[in-house]
Amino acid sequence: MSTEELVEVVLPGKVEPEGLRIRRGSVPAAGPGQVVIRMEATGVSFAEQQMRRGRYFDQPPFPFVPGYDLVGTVLATGEGVAPELAGARVAALVKVGGWASHVVVEAADVVPVPDGIGAAEAETLVVNGITAWQMLHRKARVKAGQTVVVHGANGGVGSVLVQLARAAGAHVIGTASERHHDALRARGVVPVDYRAADLPARIRALAPQGGVHAVFDHVGGRGIVDSWRLLAPGGTLVAYGTAATRDAEGSQQWPVLKLLGRVWLWNALPNRRRAYFYNVWAGKALARNRFRARLRADLTQVFAAHRRGEISAQIAARLPLAQAADALRLAESGTVVGKVVLTP
Repeated sequence: MSTEELVEVVLPGKVEPEGLRIRRGSVPAAGPGQVVIRMEATGVSFAEQQMRRGRYFDQPPFPFVPGYDLVGTVLATGEGVAPELAGARVAALVKVGGWASHVVVEAADVVPVPDGIGAAEAETLVVNGITAWQMLHRKARVKAGQTVVVHGANGGVGSVLVQLARAAGAHVIGTASERHHDALRARGVVPVDYRAADLPARIRALAPQGGVHAVFDHVGGRGIVDSWRLLAPGGTLVAYGTAATRDAEGSQQWPVLKLLGRVWLWNALPNRRRAYFYNVWAGKALARNRFRARLRADLTQVFAAHRRGEISAQIAARLPLAQAADALRLAESGTVVGKVVLTP
């Protein structure tokens, strides 16, 4: 490892993308139970867009290295880790730290990446795939013949979600800007322009009488009430973000706390509908081994769905780690489809 150099991107504070800093140093060593991953691909998620604004709910204090997930090869193993893990290609969900050439991860948190899928392709499916799979199958429990609404159907999570829902036999209504509608139709999705003033009415006109089985909403804000009202009896709302407040000022916690309050209130009402605020990290602090087993099982299912051709890996662009500022600016532009991937 002495011949290699650590290169990482530092977010020093609330800055524009050009304010990111490159830091170099020595490759870290693996401690007991840990591995060092030589990064082959990491991505730009919506989380990093919130973090640079200081808007992510539980981000660490500045400065820190962002990067929600990564794919790479195990370079070294620490004490207590099977030596044969060295050289394996793995994926890891880390929340922060992924924008680096070398990343130390607990060995129990890595998931094998199957042969036949490239690092960049696999990377697009880590946080997006786990999120989509768990919301669809663990929260909403969508079945064949049911109708679901996916807001942001062309986005990172949304694009995986609509494909998994179609593979499960569901009918999908997806909101997106009009330039993405043809691509959504090609996937069997009924598109609706999210900018439409009468968006809830347009969706209701396409939904079965009585409402839809599930709505997946990453936007939050006032529109979450419309998402709740779209549900049929027995339906499920899965909220998983507060994109509407990305550029807002004030408390970063308040939009999430307000949404959690709505979810609690709706679930307390005497009705047959359910609401969840999905957090991919839920349960890790209280049941770490269960969390790890579930994450491994679900990401393995996502990779298998990719190999079967049920979902595709959408790469919007590939840029070197040193151009993280350009990558973040591109991801925030709203002009690309798929995920912006960083490579060494």
